[in-house]
Amino acid sequence: MASPVSSAPGGVAVVGSGLIGRSWAMLFASAGFRVKLFDIEPRQVTDALVSLRKEMKMLELSGYLKGELGAEEQLSLISGCSDLREAVEGALHVQECVPENLEMKRKLFAQLDKITDDHVVLSSSSSCLLPSKLFAGLAHVKQCLVAHPVNPPYYVPLVELVPHPETAPATVDRTYALMRRVGQSPVRLLREVDGFALNRLQYAVIAEAWRLVEEGVVSPGDLDLVMSDGLGLRYAFIGPLETMHLNAEGMLSYCDRYSEGMKHVLKTFGPIPEFSGATAEKVHQAMCMKVPDDAEHLAARRAWRDGCLMRLAQLKHQLPQ
Repeated sequence: MASPVSSAPGGVAVVGSGLIGRSWAMLFASAGFRVKLFDIEPRQVTDALVSLRKEMKMLELSGYLKGELGAEEQLSLISGCSDLREAVEGALHVQECVPENLEMKRKLFAQLDKITDDHVVLSSSSSCLLPSKLFAGLAHVKQCLVAHPVNPPYYVPLVELVPHPETAPATVDRTYALMRRVGQSPVRLLREVDGFALNRLQYAVIAEAWRLVEEGVVSPGDLDLVMSDGLGLRYAFIGPLETMHLNAEGMLSYCDRYSEGMKHVLKTFGPIPEFSGATAEKVHQAMCMKVPDDAEHLAARRAWRDGCLMRLAQLKHQLPQ
């Protein structure tokens, strides 16, 4: 077996050059880290670097580029790589961003386990795969955790840190500090759970949204307005628990006033939707009336969304907490 590569502080390896990987590379470079962006296909790495240059130049021109360095300085910190050993050499942190496939990720982490030493944090961007399944049996399991970003991570700062049952507390602490350093907002899950925290909340909202449309209570367009012009505005600044606290004379007052009503409504929720059939077609048609599902229209709308998210993030940064 080959000897482990060095893991002296100084760089970050991003494994996977897709949308999430490119976004992570931009974040790490914005904080001055040297980044090696790995993909098994050299052409994909080349394409990713071209895409990064275009996006970062555009962000600089619009005034939304993160960090104190200019676009050229940040781009100089990012290099492409198609050799995994070379990618992780000298890395203090490895951020995996390959497709959401358990066997693919397990195979990758088994490779990383053999070529890294006892100091590198091995982190997965998985949105739903449990750490106990991703990292089981690895020699460096104490250095492994999930750091799940929100898509697109360059514009949405939340990162869920989810430990394996054997993850060392120091691994979580190091990753928390790193995420704060690159401008993200890390949250610690104290134990793993299916869907983590974000997707459990997101799926609960999606399921009830779907039921309301399926049962003919509200149109798809109006349903989205309930969130974008209602709950979403409030939740952009405070969460559901603080909302409860502020909507009465504190949390205990809220529970005393509204718990019976909440329980009554919650008991009327229906079964888990199938997310298919006539309702799927109805929602699809409604969404396409707003944003046609061809590549050009979807890309334009995503760019509009990302710009809105960046402006909102800047506003939140300016406001007192």
